[in-house]
Amino acid sequence: MAVFAKVVDTASFAAAARHFGMSPAMVSKHVQTLEERLGVRLLNRTTRRVNATEVGQNYYERCLRILSEVDDAERAAGDQQAAPRGVLRVTAPVSFSFRHITPTVADYLAAYPEVSVDLNLNDHYVDLLEEGFDVAIRAGQLADSSLMSRKLGSIAHAVVASPAYLQANGVPQTPSDLTKHNCLVYTYAMRQSAWHFVDRDRREHVVRVTGRFLANNGDTLRSLAIKDAGVVLAPDFIVEEDLQAGRLIRVLSEYATAETPVHAVYPHSRYLSVKTRTFIDFLAARWTRSPQLKGNGANGKSDGRTTLSLNAAS
Repeated sequence: MAVFAKVVDTASFAAAARHFGMSPAMVSKHVQTLEERLGVRLLNRTTRRVNATEVGQNYYERCLRILSEVDDAERAAGDQQAAPRGVLRVTAPVSFSFRHITPTVADYLAAYPEVSVDLNLNDHYVDLLEEGFDVAIRAGQLADSSLMSRKLGSIAHAVVASPAYLQANGVPQTPSDLTKHNCLVYTYAMRQSAWHFVDRDRREHVVRVTGRFLANNGDTLRSLAIKDAGVVLAPDFIVEEDLQAGRLIRVLSEYATAETPVHAVYPHSRYLSVKTRTFIDFLAARWTRSPQLKGNGANGKSDGRTTLSLNAAS
């Protein structure tokens, strides 16, 4: 069952073989044995693709529940009285990690000396199952997936530009004025070219912005804004020091901007390993005290989770 489920997860006999440390031929033998015992074809195989048949997809979904129960039982037996230990693999966005993940990881390692953290910084969403991560910290709306999530907090944003840019191009008075400006766009945002605002009367304003520079990193956009290149919608934690120093100026401050939720995301399981659970709880408790993050995770239960609808893992 485990071998078959991994083949469906990865759509690859070779990937399943690497995961279990066996040959692709042995993986094929496992699946063939299942099919012969059940008397049905579970997988459609071509030279380029492997995908589940209709019967195979139904069987796969039942396998996940069964395997999850087995995995939970084994881990619960071993971890119930154990302290967190082992390697914890974490993936998180770059700029956010520099300011919030890395300092928290240092304190977590001090609190749990038997845990090692392998932190991968990447603004792009990686596949947790395929790449073997225990948990991802993700800023933004979550795509549908078979993963679990826990909200840890949210990030406020500000529209900012340099004094020289505003002097040369004028100060936008309403969101619609942004159409006349060179806007610096974050490419990994779900709404890349649409900036959303709410005025004091709770009316929403959606502006389609354009600009000559796009980037997949918030600090890069900040640097361009400081160099008088345009207007940027940036997380408060990235531009806070620049606003205090006068290198950047907040505009449209009478309009509220949408906050970005921050979640811990992890593979579907009823029972979290001790190292994963303690890490998520540690983040939630720390960020509850952070004014930049508006954390709320520590107020919930340590196993509070949201199940996203079943689809491809994000």
